[in-house]
Amino acid sequence: MMKAEKTPVSSSGAPAAIGPYSQAVRLGDLVYTSGQVALDPASGQLAPGGIAEQTAQVCKNLEAVLAVAGTSLRHAVKTTVFLKDMNDFAAMNAVYAQYLAPEGIVPPARSTIEVARLPKDALVEIEVIAIV
Repeated sequence: MMKAEKTPVSSSGAPAAIGPYSQAVRLGDLVYTSGQVALDPASGQLAPGGIAEQTAQVCKNLEAVLAVAGTSLRHAVKTTVFLKDMNDFAAMNAVYAQYLAPEGIVPPARSTIEVARLPKDALVEIEVIAIV
């Protein structure tokens, strides 16, 4: 059996990787994204506002990366959400649902973890595994 090739995925519509990692990697029919925080790809700054605005920017960044790989958030099968404060869960979840669980779409499996700190002192980071 031949092994599938691991292919890097990169989008100018999302913040560039700032270390030795890819924005995402495609392996066969799956795409594994790196965690995205709410950096505006044009300015390199965190999206202004609170958890709702940051969650929306994270989802936009993920959409841009997945689009280059030929898929979308609607095809996500697993997500991991990292929150700086679990008290932000409900507000994050409301925005998350708009992008990852609109009516008629099976929502992905998900883990949500509270963490001490995120890159750039972001409030939320999300990573996705999606089917192509």
